[in-house]
Amino acid sequence: MIRNNVQLKYAMKRKSCEDEEAIKLLQLSKEEQTEPQGDQEDEELIIAEYESDDESKTKSRFSATEEDDDLVEEHVTKIYYCSRTHSQLAQFVHEVQKSPFSKDISLVTLGSRQNLCINDEVRRLGSSQRINDRCLEMQKNKHDKHQEEGVKRKRGPAKSVCPYNKATALQQMRDDVLGKVHDIEQMLKLGRETHSCPYYATRLSVPPAQLVVLPYQILLHEATRKAAGIQLKDQVVIIDEAHNLSDTLSCIHSAELTGAQLCRAHSQLTQYSDRYKSRLKAKNLMYIKQILFVVEGLVRVLGGKVGQNPQTQTTQTGTEMLTINNFLFKAQIDNINLFKLPRYFEKSLISRKLGGFVEKYAGSGVSLHTQNSIKENRRTEGLNRYLQTLQSNQSTTPADQQGSEAEKVLSASPMMQVEGFFMALTNSNTDGRVVVQKQGTVSESSVKFLLLNPAVHFAQVLEQCRAVIIAGGTMQPVSDFKQELLFSAGVAEERITEFSCGHVIPPENILPLVLCSGPSGQELDFTFQSRDTPRMMDETGRILSNICNVVPGGVVCFFPSYEYSRRIVSHWEASGALSRLANKKKIFQEPKKANQVEQVLSEFSRCIQRCAADPGGLTGALLFSVVGGKMSEGINFSDDLGRCVVMVGMPYPNIKSPELQEKMSYLDKHLPHNGGKSPGQALIENQCMKAVNQSIGRAIRHRGDYSSIVLCDRRYARPATLSKLPEWIKERTSTHTTFGPAFAALRKVRFFLEKKQKQV
Repeated sequence: MIRNNVQLKYAMKRKSCEDEEAIKLLQLSKEEQTEPQGDQEDEELIIAEYESDDESKTKSRFSATEEDDDLVEEHVTKIYYCSRTHSQLAQFVHEVQKSPFSKDISLVTLGSRQNLCINDEVRRLGSSQRINDRCLEMQKNKHDKHQEEGVKRKRGPAKSVCPYNKATALQQMRDDVLGKVHDIEQMLKLGRETHSCPYYATRLSVPPAQLVVLPYQILLHEATRKAAGIQLKDQVVIIDEAHNLSDTLSCIHSAELTGAQLCRAHSQLTQYSDRYKSRLKAKNLMYIKQILFVVEGLVRVLGGKVGQNPQTQTTQTGTEMLTINNFLFKAQIDNINLFKLPRYFEKSLISRKLGGFVEKYAGSGVSLHTQNSIKENRRTEGLNRYLQTLQSNQSTTPADQQGSEAEKVLSASPMMQVEGFFMALTNSNTDGRVVVQKQGTVSESSVKFLLLNPAVHFAQVLEQCRAVIIAGGTMQPVSDFKQELLFSAGVAEERITEFSCGHVIPPENILPLVLCSGPSGQELDFTFQSRDTPRMMDETGRILSNICNVVPGGVVCFFPSYEYSRRIVSHWEASGALSRLANKKKIFQEPKKANQVEQVLSEFSRCIQRCAADPGGLTGALLFSVVGGKMSEGINFSDDLGRCVVMVGMPYPNIKSPELQEKMSYLDKHLPHNGGKSPGQALIENQCMKAVNQSIGRAIRHRGDYSSIVLCDRRYARPATLSKLPEWIKERTSTHTTFGPAFAALRKVRFFLEKKQKQV
């Protein structure tokens, strides 16, 4: 049911907040504090330069009354379906479209402006922050235009508005979105056809929708949920691909700042304050000075001073782990109320204003880095702008263009990151730690807040929802998951229902093998002490060579890290093993850059198809990948693309990492011991096996698929390790102390040739 245009306009403006950038916006403290007040003079001043929109300002601009609340549409009972990436969400939407429910359900897919914007002028800005800021600025220009109707406009360039943000068009698109199931690509096409914005149309569609599909980063952060108009009370939430849910929660609520960012933020805010101090109220100046004082303390912790070039300031290399309280004492900022500062950030929108201030005045006297003590001469401001114009009109070389692109990156204000770090420091002293890492110079040094207790934020979701379903194909082992996220959040064990089922493929379509030794009898021990030995690398090459001789199509080999992959491939290249592998299969390597992954996968797929159509010297392709890399999750090596997956060693995390050691210490202190193992040790093993399960799960992708899985390390034969494999793999796994029987199982005609004949 569609309400009148007044309701639509008001609802639209209520949703006009940030989504993924709202992760950086701050939550209000529940403690009793005196709230800072906004500065009216400051608001009027910055409107002429730059201002973003938010819910509170929207209400004031439209003189919203209490009657407006009656116009907000009630949320129907709905299901929120979450996954990690937009591609995974698109797969789910396509399944809904094929189901018998597609004609009877109202579904809407939420995404970021970067995914849903159809305004080419805004899209070409590239970065998510710049797209968000420009979108909100165009909305503000539209509001000002309505307010100035019938009033003579002041001199100056015309303010651009978004042609796709019109209430009538949004109403039409909302009807279309709710009337038929669309994925993101289809919504973009629909938006261009109806000349309306998919981003705001989808948010208008949330209240009446029965099924809302969204990335779980939006749902897991409170400020982002509110910005997207999501209400969880008495609703059902499904979190798919939840194997890394704990890590995602920790990442979302952690924050990191480099010395370069801190110095730049201090410089920019100082210049902002100096330029407008005559128009800022005393209370706002006080808060700005407090922010500057805290930033100065953070730089001091890194061994530097503000007002000086952070790249030339040296500091002793080292890492220090501190509790929140100890860090505040060390930085000498324990006398500042860090609960009031986030409120000031939220009410004044100082981070966004500072970003607009820097963007507007860059090149006209405002330094993007640290400012010198010399104040800008305002009388030469016009000359500076004129010289800047002359410089921009000159022809630029490629090197100049690269410099200008780098300048654009630097021009972005880092105050948003500072704001997020301030908010992180308001966590409980026991729930997080602050890592101070000095890297030789203040510029490269950093302070990082590490969240140790993700349950404190997940508890908000669990308390509000009617039911929460946590699902995934590789959730094993689940013991630490329940302890860390459910029990720690206060969920009683009787409220948890655990369900596990087998795979859709028949058992004979999978052949998991554990190899304890190689063809020459060398024991496979890929521990850190022995994996770099030449005999271990040579034995691994012989194993792969034998596998490539009998396995048709594609073989995917996973290594524990990029560094080990580089070392072992270099060794094979020197010994000639790589050329022997290349005689049977064309070799591909996982790229480090994300934008090259699609190209490598396409070439890998085309090579396998050519070899299948024209059997010659090559039988397929061999792909070297990395556990936890870009091809270990979300990539489908179905059918001939992945007839065998080889796992070299066990990908244990770096035990020497200060963050991991602190996490282990926290778990050992707060969680009960189970089965004779400490929670910290269980965390290490579970992280390793979850990574293994995620990687080997790339091969079997549908009911008719078949593949072999080869686990190369004697440690996989341990019962405790085998128990952490998925049930559908564990039931079929056979352990071989010698290579001969394992190789015989691989080359059996009935596994590969008969499978192919059955498919035909």
